[in-house]
Amino acid sequence: MKKNFLFILSFWIICLGNISGQNKKYQVTCIGFYNLENFFDTIKSPNTNDDDFTPKGKYAWGTMKYNNKLKNMSYAISQIGGKYAPTGPIVIGVSEVETEQVLQDLVKMPALSKSNYGIVHYDSPDRRGIDVALLYNKSRFTVIASKPCPLRQPEDTAFRTRDQLLVEGLLDGEKFYFIVNHWPSRMGGEAASRPKRVAAATLTKHIADSILALNPQAKIIIMGDLNDDPVNESCKKVLNAKAEKEEVTAGTLYNCDWSLYNKGIGSLAYEDKWNLFDQIIITPALLGERGASYSFWKAQIMNLDFLTQQEGRYKGYPLRTHAGDSYLNGYSDHYPSCIYLIRNN
Repeated sequence: MKKNFLFILSFWIICLGNISGQNKKYQVTCIGFYNLENFFDTIKSPNTNDDDFTPKGKYAWGTMKYNNKLKNMSYAISQIGGKYAPTGPIVIGVSEVETEQVLQDLVKMPALSKSNYGIVHYDSPDRRGIDVALLYNKSRFTVIASKPCPLRQPEDTAFRTRDQLLVEGLLDGEKFYFIVNHWPSRMGGEAASRPKRVAAATLTKHIADSILALNPQAKIIIMGDLNDDPVNESCKKVLNAKAEKEEVTAGTLYNCDWSLYNKGIGSLAYEDKWNLFDQIIITPALLGERGASYSFWKAQIMNLDFLTQQEGRYKGYPLRTHAGDSYLNGYSDHYPSCIYLIRNN
């Protein structure tokens, strides 16, 4: 029995992104998403509500706090992937970033400089001035094309929110599409704000369906802070994202995080209730048998100890930069979400 246990254990030894066993090696690649929570620069921007994040604003957002945020978030990103992918995420979507300059400063930090990250970013019409973006390891992923996809509501001309970001590229030579999201919040209540997220999900589904119409075997990864759980209408019905691989058919998607949600695992907490808003959803082509091309292996919420508040009223919650007016010098109110792709090496 002991020998059998040791054999099974040795099969799953992880070393520099490769899983070795029975004379086979598998390449494991981490794909992530992280809401960086209020990652503003210190400069007042025109036409946006970023006054709180300026040196004279509510949070006294000056050079010291900005530099601390750069240090903290760069280290956090470097740890996504853990033992399965020690080199960190090869592609990672991010949200709540104010400018491309913030991202340029971020990827130059010592914790990330070796990852050789490129940036795909577009300014969006969000009133707070926050956007989504994609970071990618330039030695492993090549961008072919990208574009912002605006979410509009013709009946509400005052509506402004984050664009969705579509990026097409080659991941280790394989064609992939990434759709990065930050759907409208639940401000005003879940029910009252629900139509906005349904509209966002409709746009995401349209983008994915347009790609699949040209190539039914397209590998598409939808990621983002959806401000909804896997069981909510936007994800379950509009995206038609399934909980079980066996349920996935043409025209449907697979929600990589639903099984984690069923276990009570969340990516953020509010009033002692966990939600799993930070989701990664994939097309059927990534559910194939393990072989020479990438397929889905597993999902993870990176609820690491250093990202978690260790004391006080919010013990066990993600450790934020600010809690109210108190400066905690933390990370984000969200945990990162990631999936692992695997193929024969």
